Amino acid sequence: MQTRWQIAPPIPPQAEEALKAFPPVLRQLLYNRGYTTDEDARRYLRRKPPFETDPFLLLDMDAAVDRILHAIKQGEPIAIYGDYDVDGVTSTALLVGFLRALGADARPYIPNRFDEGYGLNNAALDSLAEEGVRLVITVDCGVRSLEEAEHARALGLHLIVTDHHHPGETLPNAFAVINPKREGDPYPEKYLAGVGIAYKITQAISQRMEGRTPPVEANLDLVALGTVADLAPLVGENRALVQQGLRELRRGMRQGLRSLAGVADLTIERTTAMDIGFRLGPRLNAAGRVDEAMAAYSLLTARTPQEAGRLAQVLNAHNQHRQKLTREIQEKAEEIALEKGELPYILFAARPDFNAGVVGLAASRLVEKYYRPAIVGEQDEETTRCSCRSIPEFHITEALDACADLLVRHGGHAAAAGFTVRNENLPALIERLESIAEERLAEEDLRPTLVADMEIPLRALTPELLKHLQYLEPTGYGNLGATFVSRDVKVSYARTVGKENKHLKLKVTDGRITFDAIAFRMGHLREDLPPRVDLLYAFETNEWNGRVTLQLNVKDIQAA
Repeated sequence: MQTRWQIAPPIPPQAEEALKAFPPVLRQLLYNRGYTTDEDARRYLRRKPPFETDPFLLLDMDAAVDRILHAIKQGEPIAIYGDYDVDGVTSTALLVGFLRALGADARPYIPNRFDEGYGLNNAALDSLAEEGVRLVITVDCGVRSLEEAEHARALGLHLIVTDHHHPGETLPNAFAVINPKREGDPYPEKYLAGVGIAYKITQAISQRMEGRTPPVEANLDLVALGTVADLAPLVGENRALVQQGLRELRRGMRQGLRSLAGVADLTIERTTAMDIGFRLGPRLNAAGRVDEAMAAYSLLTARTPQEAGRLAQVLNAHNQHRQKLTREIQEKAEEIALEKGELPYILFAARPDFNAGVVGLAASRLVEKYYRPAIVGEQDEETTRCSCRSIPEFHITEALDACADLLVRHGGHAAAAGFTVRNENLPALIERLESIAEERLAEEDLRPTLVADMEIPLRALTPELLKHLQYLEPTGYGNLGATFVSRDVKVSYARTVGKENKHLKLKVTDGRITFDAIAFRMGHLREDLPPRVDLLYAFETNEWNGRVTLQLNVKDIQAA
């Protein structure tokens, strides 16, 4: 699919003067990210959030902390009810570990994706009540569980909901609801991940106990994992938390993560946010996608190298199986979504044999390939459960809100969501979503847009520049790493690499300097690659067999 390149405009003279203390390329990068004064730029480069982050600014935090401390004092069993993705699992591990260190009878509960589905469910609440639990704290779920909150109340359970997903019009009738996206909530950071909110609870408890707790900072490795893996934007407080969390993760004190890095062929002392996103996160997620997420929880809380090593191997095997399932479902979903022979405004595919754990990944691949919102789901006799992925031009959760009368439940973000629909309502739902998508997308230029920071000649790519780029870290969603465009470079060498020859390995030169380049998932371009090209890429180091070289990580290629 032909892409559009959008190159940021040059820094204007006023901002150039304000940022004159910084090297020229860094000035442009700072300006592109909205930092136009020396003070703001230095705060960004120091990874300092520009606001107060007192946990007690979150609505209901006072009441929640009081109730938790009362439960600890009285010896009441506390259940931490998490989601089965990395954000939910890290949140659960963080809170259970912290509360146990305070002497609490804290226990994890992570529902099985295939038997119980997402979020709170009444059967689980019944089981917890029978076990003697009196306080249930949700992490990364619950803000739309209105019926389940009423059921908890009827059982005599106190329910503290902590979540970062968008609330509905009505909040659950719980003892406390902690969510910075609540209407009127004064907490300035609205985009904390679920694990970020769990961390704020530990901060609040530590403040209330005047520091007579284990150091909460020891759990920042979990915060970094969940925040990056859940694609929470790496700005403000999130960026600061991830930066500190990476520092903690690199210490290698959590045995499970050290073992997981080993099977991912990753040097833990040099782990980056990108490594979390592409190597650690997928392996942790794989547990809940193809089996049970408790395996990921057990890895994060493993005490011995033997237990951690065994669980890391299990997760690695799950991840390989997940990759195979994703490819198979993507191919079948593609056939269904395009069976009419034309590209619709929204892609939809559901079958009984689709694995519910990977339908979201298959939807993501369809979005990547066709640049359309995509919905992929698993059907049973009564309902269809779907995962949705979208494009910037189409807010998928708003579209689902407009179909709420047809849905059993739904929720999510602008770019990702999920829903359950009764099968008798499925045709009407598809028809309405197609109508909404056509109305909102018919006038849009539906081609993916790749953004670059600036055009630059290859000879300007120096080791010194690479050091300046490190100031932008941690980079990822919401704080993209630097990308450049170099024009009219010669391809002096090209070959395909990787499984099924999916990737493209290049050597490119401007006649004065030559760089290695890697273009992931672009192996298909090899046969028709022109001799001179324009490249859009990230500038990075590549370590192989102990040798570190500079390379271009190519995002797109066009004829010169």
